[in-house]
Amino acid sequence: MQYFYTIGLLIIANIFMTFAWYGHLKLQQINVISDNTPLYVIILLSWMLALPEYCCQIPANRLGFVGNGGPFNLMQLKVIQEVISLAVFTVFVTIFFNGESLHWNHLAAFICLVLAVFFVFYK
Repeated sequence: MQYFYTIGLLIIANIFMTFAWYGHLKLQQINVISDNTPLYVIILLSWMLALPEYCCQIPANRLGFVGNGGPFNLMQLKVIQEVISLAVFTVFVTIFFNGESLHWNHLAAFICLVLAVFFVFYK
């Protein structure tokens, strides 16, 4: 069960992280915030989203880590997190940024990431 809790928390954490890192660009694009909005305001808004991200990321790592009785070693946790991060980012970009589209090289890169997961779990 820790496997599912870890993956679920990592997905939620990465959704918050993606919005914290890139959401302000969409808000600027749709004129919710202006080009003149001070950078410190953008940073504070992003940190408000980063707090829930950390509230999911840290427990995911603690639950998932083999040293705490979880199913994953540190290398596996990191690779899983990176794959989830890029998957969430891909969905985010294709939904929220109309000018961005997926190309064959993006798919090839994602396949390489899946292979990275395979190799990190390979005994």
